[in-house]
Amino acid sequence: MIEPDTFLFPESEWVPNHPVLPVLFYRQALPPQQDRAGAFEAAFEKAGWKGIWRNGIFNYQHYHTGAHEVLGIARGEGLVLIGGPDGARLEVEAGDCLVLPAGTGHMRLAASDDFLVIGGYPPGQHADIQTGAPSPDGRERLLSLALPDTDPLYGRKGPLTKLWRNAAEKAA
Repeated sequence: MIEPDTFLFPESEWVPNHPVLPVLFYRQALPPQQDRAGAFEAAFEKAGWKGIWRNGIFNYQHYHTGAHEVLGIARGEGLVLIGGPDGARLEVEAGDCLVLPAGTGHMRLAASDDFLVIGGYPPGQHADIQTGAPSPDGRERLLSLALPDTDPLYGRKGPLTKLWRNAAEKAA
């Protein structure tokens, strides 16, 4: 089991970020294999994450108030900005995986031609694409969103469940 790097971002211009839950960055979560896309999909499905999609990361700053999001890098490499305009530039490559709590700004700055991302959301959550400051209702929605019962890679005993629950308990 890979332990993730964690990042907690303050608000950045109009991007709220999540004030309690950290971004999780699992470097090389999947070993080299022919079908990393299928392997990410299988892991996310096994962990109960839903709405699984294949695409890339938008090239404009956005966040979600209605869902936490997992991003598995299936092919290629890229440079992403996480945490809004003042956030961190992260180099990602095939096998890496990011879990973004609701409110976390993200965008693609650059990517190889073969860049492919597999994404998904916890059960009952749906991504709404926000490109402006959150309304009071939007801010309340992202702060009250349920914590996932499972880590998208490792299930119930994965790092996400412990890290996010501990963060939420400290903030309460």
